[in-house]
Amino acid sequence: MCAKKQQETMQSTEELLCPIRHLMNIFNGKWKLPIVCILSSETPLRYSTIKRKLGDITNVMLAQSLKELEAAGIIHREQYNEVPPRVEYTLTEKGKSVLPILVQLAGWAIEDMQNVTSCGVLCTKCQAMI
Repeated sequence: MCAKKQQETMQSTEELLCPIRHLMNIFNGKWKLPIVCILSSETPLRYSTIKRKLGDITNVMLAQSLKELEAAGIIHREQYNEVPPRVEYTLTEKGKSVLPILVQLAGWAIEDMQNVTSCGVLCTKCQAMI
């Protein structure tokens, strides 16, 4: 019976690898998930606002991350024909569908942070949660 259970677990683990790789291809890197979180407010945001909220991201990295998220269908880029040009970013329905999962992951992270006492990199908002 144990061998059968182990084989089922191995099979289900192998079945997870392909979707996990797909997920990582979309959201790889340091900045993509924070960008999604920032855009979750429902309000269209301009490039400069996203950059300011992220803090220490470079222009090249932000531009690249936004392009990749747009190509994956996670965000929508709206360019207005004005002088000077105005560009706003919002989450697509596909992007919004990721938000409940991110909330669950954040809940897990909050619980895990309670067990991490020597970490000195928590922001003040995170410190207040634990």
